[in-house]
Amino acid sequence: MNRKNLVKSGVNTVMGVNEATRDTTIRPDLANPQWDKAATLIYLGATIAQIAAMTGLLWAMDFALGYLDTAALPQGAMGAIACAFFAVVTLRSRFFSLLDNTRNSGRYQSLQRPGWAPPPLAFPIVWMSIAVLRVVSTYLVWSAMGQTFLCLPLILYVAHLSLGDTWNTIFTVEGRLGAAVPMVIVGPLLSAAVVTISYYQTLPLAGWIILPSLVWLAIATALCISLWRLNGQEPLYPVVSTAES
Repeated sequence: MNRKNLVKSGVNTVMGVNEATRDTTIRPDLANPQWDKAATLIYLGATIAQIAAMTGLLWAMDFALGYLDTAALPQGAMGAIACAFFAVVTLRSRFFSLLDNTRNSGRYQSLQRPGWAPPPLAFPIVWMSIAVLRVVSTYLVWSAMGQTFLCLPLILYVAHLSLGDTWNTIFTVEGRLGAAVPMVIVGPLLSAAVVTISYYQTLPLAGWIILPSLVWLAIATALCISLWRLNGQEPLYPVVSTAES
């Protein structure tokens, strides 16, 4: 295995990208587009359920650690536990989603892309860098909030991760390029702005550290819109599949 493939394999492993996945593309009936109300309700319900589950996890961490004699722990142990927790939550938030959240670069590679589009390998590398910044900034917020997990900034953070997972299902897994456009705007992008502001208000340094995540999502949003324009401009809502119509 050459160095490029080694790097690619390592990055994909960390970010959970699986190249060999079955085709789960939804093929919309564009000749007679009908709003897929069932899919819309599934996306909404799954997102709410994931936010609730991850918020419950924050509560569980406070509950469990409340019974732990933290004073008896080695110096820095609580910080290490918090960092490990935030790393798992950040990198594997999709474990809490009821949707298919397979990470696969095949969708992006199969589309007609604008000339300025980054190469496929750039995405897991950038996301891995963003994940580090997210963990660091979230740890700082946790510390500033008195080492409390169940607090507004962190609830907003897990909501942001949940919205991102739902968008991944719509775009990467199902290939609904039209529905992915409004979702990326009102979901990952808007929630990233809310999280950045919340982190900054809690601790300015944390806000600055997580800011690149917002900048990257702004670029990703522009790319998502461009991909939609270049690949058919299907309706900006989930359309019933040809197999169902």
